Amino acid sequence: MPPPADIVKVAIEWPGAFPKLMEIDQKKPLSAIIKEVCEGWSLGNPENFALQIADATNFYITEKNRSDIKNGSILRLTTSPYQTALQLHERIQSTSMDAKLEALKDLANASRDITFAQEFINLDGISLLTQMVESGTDFGDLLSFTLTAFVELMDHGIVSWDTFSVAFIKKIASFVNKTAMDTAVLQRSLAILESMVLNSQDLYHKVAQEITIGQLIPHLQGTDQDIQTYTIAVINALFLKAPEEKRQTLCLDMALCLTLSPEMAHILAQKQLRSIILSNVIRSNTPINDEMAHQLYVLQVLNFNLLEDRMMTKMDPQDQAQRDIIFELRRIAFDVELEPNNSGSIEKRKSMYTRDYKKLGFINHVNPAVDFTQIPPGMLALDNMLYFARHHQDAYIRIVLENSSREDKHECPFGRSSIELTKMLCEILKVGELPSENCHDFHPMFFTHDRAFEEFFCICIQLLNKTWKEMRATSEDFNKVMQVVREQIMRALTAKPNSLDQFKSRLQNLSYTEILKIRQSERMNQEDFQSRPILELREKIQPEIMELIKQQRLNRLCEGTCFRKISSRRRQDKFWYCRLSPNHKVLHYGDLEESPQGEVPHDSLQDKLPVADIKAVITGKDCPHMKEKGALKQNKEVLELAFSVLYESDEYLNFIAPDKHEYCVWTDGLNALLGKEMTSEYTKSDMDTLLSMEMKLRLLDLENIQIPEAPPPIPKEPSNYDFVYDCN
Repeated sequence: MPPPADIVKVAIEWPGAFPKLMEIDQKKPLSAIIKEVCEGWSLGNPENFALQIADATNFYITEKNRSDIKNGSILRLTTSPYQTALQLHERIQSTSMDAKLEALKDLANASRDITFAQEFINLDGISLLTQMVESGTDFGDLLSFTLTAFVELMDHGIVSWDTFSVAFIKKIASFVNKTAMDTAVLQRSLAILESMVLNSQDLYHKVAQEITIGQLIPHLQGTDQDIQTYTIAVINALFLKAPEEKRQTLCLDMALCLTLSPEMAHILAQKQLRSIILSNVIRSNTPINDEMAHQLYVLQVLNFNLLEDRMMTKMDPQDQAQRDIIFELRRIAFDVELEPNNSGSIEKRKSMYTRDYKKLGFINHVNPAVDFTQIPPGMLALDNMLYFARHHQDAYIRIVLENSSREDKHECPFGRSSIELTKMLCEILKVGELPSENCHDFHPMFFTHDRAFEEFFCICIQLLNKTWKEMRATSEDFNKVMQVVREQIMRALTAKPNSLDQFKSRLQNLSYTEILKIRQSERMNQEDFQSRPILELREKIQPEIMELIKQQRLNRLCEGTCFRKISSRRRQDKFWYCRLSPNHKVLHYGDLEESPQGEVPHDSLQDKLPVADIKAVITGKDCPHMKEKGALKQNKEVLELAFSVLYESDEYLNFIAPDKHEYCVWTDGLNALLGKEMTSEYTKSDMDTLLSMEMKLRLLDLENIQIPEAPPPIPKEPSNYDFVYDCN
């Protein structure tokens, strides 16, 4: 007879004694269990003791998390969170430097546990740490562990960031502003400043008065990628929280704006930041990790979001300064001098303007200012046109004159094209949208030029004109041309070119003819075999393919996956691993100290969940860990990767997949284990691919084409490379 579900068998350790094996009744109060354990070792005052998980975390067992105790768990009897907090509160005030350092190390480690953190904070521990930072002159390990403990305690969200004094902010800023500072202290100081800015608008102003871009730049010029990452994170935080009116006051070389100090204006004038990020981060010998890629992506998004104001600003047809820009476009294109007001009749001048504006490709030939009242792209389109005309004058004149000499229906209207292209580029780059939490999709080429968006437009407007000619398009084909151009741009961006020149070269290889070939190839893969016999054959072999996909999903579950621990901070290197047993009967899982380099064996995973006990698989916002985490609840990307396994009496095993593919693999596999349908987007994609391949193989077989059992051998590497092609 199996033991009751509420009884768990555990081992409990106590220093200097043999571990004790005992059964814990989960229905009994935790205090009663602790009292029973203390009596077994003849320990008095059980209220001064608590149970911990005996692993690297040392987290306390509480009434809230006691359901995490599983059969075979190893627990440790230790002093209660209050007693531990009280002891550490006293020890960190020791006059002995060695004793103080050991106490701070213990505090930094213990502060990861929210139960301990609450008790230490109740003893006014945060104030004690801030006083030590403000008044202390100690550096090195003492300061490093003090700041580490502070960061861990604040990470729990118990104390508001608004409570800190200007003196504390100045002290933290001084650690960042020093040219030579301990790496650990610098890293934690940058993390504290980032959190201050992101969590309090009032602290943003105080931090902005203490930190300048000039003082942050040296940290980007080092070789420590973690320091570089935290530095860019601080820059991003300052930019993100800057008031709207201040974002446009000063411009970085990438058009990134911040208003921090007069010194910053000098730094920005020298246009250093972009080139430093490019040379010391993007083009460094150190591979860019995920966190750095995310921060670069955020910087890219915030940079492009500066265009939103111009994108959403309509042109005022009565504004003479704005109208002068259109006159400038006309002057550059046709090399005409501005006529005096008394030169010729008004009707003659109007006729001449109308003729030229038609050649420039505006929709409204009489008053082209009306073309820029559409938002988006608003005035941003006119800005791009003027940049192109001034900085790429030959290409601009060639496009305008080339099209003005064609028949009306075959001309590629420069004005209309520029407006629609600008709108398209804003959609592609998602101008105006906030950065996503889990995205790492930055493009190195946008860090290679001071006016990256304008140069991007200049390349694409020339592409549009080239594609128009290749398609022999007429005015009725305008939308078709724009669709092809969008496809060309998206395919070129997918290759992540390192420079604008590489992007341009990539576009050269994506001519209209090449796009047609790609489309035709994709259609053959997706839309062929639509005859009735073929459709009947597809329907017949579909169950066989679905079974193959099911086996693949289950095999992947048997290999297992490393998941990150759920946390409110991005930079948390806490992992756990889960895998299915080879007989598909049990899920094995357990915590890891670091990300594994391969499969984790079953015997190293202490916890088990029988598949027979699984009641349901829950996804998205219905998962309990999405309801509990306020910050995560609002994050669309995290919601899309969250799923939970419901078992026993309303107990859950909660997951956040590392990416969309793993999410689909696990939800598919778990549903397959439960005998339910696999509905993920990857299942549909795999089904289409495998069905298409199987159909082609069967059709080849009907044509008596021999398909080899094994792939052809890979050609051998030549014994030497001393050869030359004889051109004669």
